[in-house]
Amino acid sequence: MHDRASDIATIHASAMSTSISKPIQLAGALLLGIVILYAAGFVSSSAVHNAAHDMRHSQGFPCH
Repeated sequence: MHDRASDIATIHASAMSTSISKPIQLAGALLLGIVILYAAGFVSSSAVHNAAHDMRHSQGFPCH
């Protein structure tokens, strides 16, 4: 049989890990996005660069 105090401690620990992991996930997503933008913008392959460039224009973002 479970103890009520241990159940509350488990719920609290779960909420703490969720609140800590969200900023880490956001920072990871931001870092990944920056790496992808940098890689697409400065890659030496013209096909990848042109695909990223055309996608920017199709979404309405000016780039030059």
